Amino acid sequence: MHLRDGIQTHATVRQRYDHLVQSGAAARDPAQERIVAALDRLINEIASKRLAQKSSALGWLFAAKRQPRAPVKGLYIHGGVGRGKTMLMDMFFELLPVRRKRRVHFNDFMADVQDRIQKHRQARKEGTVKEDDPIPPVARALADQAWVLCFDEFSVTDIADAMILSRLFSALFAGGVVLVATSNVAPENLYRDGLNRQLFLPFISLLERNAEVMTLDAEKDYRQEKLNRQPVYVTPDDAAADRALDDAWEAMTNGQPAGEVTLTLKGRHLVVPRAVGDAARFSFADLCEKPLGARDYLAIAGRFSTVFIDHVPVLGEGKRNEAKRFILLIDTLYDHRMRLVMSAAAPPQGLYTAKRGNEVFEFERTASRLVEMQSRDWLEDWAERRDEARSSRPDEPRAGQAAQ
Repeated sequence: MHLRDGIQTHATVRQRYDHLVQSGAAARDPAQERIVAALDRLINEIASKRLAQKSSALGWLFAAKRQPRAPVKGLYIHGGVGRGKTMLMDMFFELLPVRRKRRVHFNDFMADVQDRIQKHRQARKEGTVKEDDPIPPVARALADQAWVLCFDEFSVTDIADAMILSRLFSALFAGGVVLVATSNVAPENLYRDGLNRQLFLPFISLLERNAEVMTLDAEKDYRQEKLNRQPVYVTPDDAAADRALDDAWEAMTNGQPAGEVTLTLKGRHLVVPRAVGDAARFSFADLCEKPLGARDYLAIAGRFSTVFIDHVPVLGEGKRNEAKRFILLIDTLYDHRMRLVMSAAAPPQGLYTAKRGNEVFEFERTASRLVEMQSRDWLEDWAERRDEARSSRPDEPRAGQAAQ
């Protein structure tokens, strides 16, 4: 351990991991400890290689007249959801003693790559660049930015990505870029059943040559345990409720940045203001104070497994339209067996105060369903369904992309 500005720090992944265990923030797990040891070995190898090359003022990635050097073999960690992959990656990235490192969700990285390719092609048309093939200059630019690439959620379902990965990473690996990735699937199952998969297979061999493949089969689903400690219905709707939902969202998304997602519904668009993976977050106004209907709610249920709703008010006589939409929304989420996390001005039985109209009787069903969706049985069933779905479903659209 070291002291930095009077504060005790941890110089290795092992020390950081042991500290979390001793503080009660994590439970010791043999499978995780094997990954911890591999990450520390990789940090040491990268640090040694960096020192050996530090004397080169011109840099050693894609630099002119550089001497060939033995590459550093990266690490590909795969295993089920909630096993601690992201936690270990966090430690590795923070402790890695290099400046040119990049931590990014794999989908976001490939979106950046495709954008760079498109810009190169446009520049080629305009005559401002000479190279016809965009892959080499894109690879050089990426390597100039970072020679250690850390990917979260490595998964390939997009054919446009699949067809360029082998050439792109051949160029990156040839230049000495080190890959460290987490994934829910083993390399041999990447892009499984994808169109023209035979053209993708060389990338799998390339990946296995340039990264040690390790399985993380931890004994517990730590993410689910963390989620189980979070409330799913918070009342009253005050500042404490805002903090509680923010904490639950942080646990649900592992702190990943949220992005806007647009769902396309037969000629029109539904904007999801905040989304990460299969979790979406809305305000009550987003969902029930706008002219939305069954088709909109079905699109949300078909795209996400978890919905957060902030600031559900008490609904009286003057809010019958909003109440009708809320009833329909909860029916849809219930029918799709979704996880609902919400803050509300009152308990479920007190959310609708009108005394007449069909909504009075319909809301009794809504209140009952809101109570059931908080139950342990409901949440355990949701967790099982989510894990089954994640093992078979394609990637969600990237933030900012339209989903069909």
